Amino acid sequence: MGGRVTAVSRNERYGFSKPTRPSITLLAGLGVEGDVHAGTTIRHQFRMTYEPDLPNLRQVHLMHEELFEELALKGFDVSAGRLGENVTTAGVDLLGLPAGTLLHLGKEAVLEVTGLRNPCAKINDFRPGLLGEVFALDPVSGEFTFKSGVMAVVRTGGMVRAGDTVEVELPPPPHRALERV
Repeated sequence: MGGRVTAVSRNERYGFSKPTRPSITLLAGLGVEGDVHAGTTIRHQFRMTYEPDLPNLRQVHLMHEELFEELALKGFDVSAGRLGENVTTAGVDLLGLPAGTLLHLGKEAVLEVTGLRNPCAKINDFRPGLLGEVFALDPVSGEFTFKSGVMAVVRTGGMVRAGDTVEVELPPPPHRALERV
């Protein structure tokens, strides 16, 4: 099962969106070179204030391009990098992957999926009402639905560009469902 990278993004400063780039360089154990969220310990602006020594399980944010198409049908104009992701993909069911899945991007880079992105309330500042489309509580099951991508750590560094392949390597069973990180 595989797909492709459709865009790559990074931002040197904290901000909601990340500008798309021709390429990004992934650094093993750190994240995206030059991105504000790169580091061995947590770099999420809010969480750094009360959990500064936690390992950074959110080095790279990946989002599926199919979400943009789904949101467009509901009147939301969203494109690559606008929701803060570093890597936008097509043809990979990111949300359905188990924890520990390895994603081989292009010729060298390997990411390990650590969990689901927990969308922040700032998403409604970007587009009013959007939070309810990417994060919701099912009134029947009581389960939360997270649609705003997955987080990963860099196992093997390398350059990644739009058009690169994405190959999925599932971990050995039993598989663990993704939880928010």
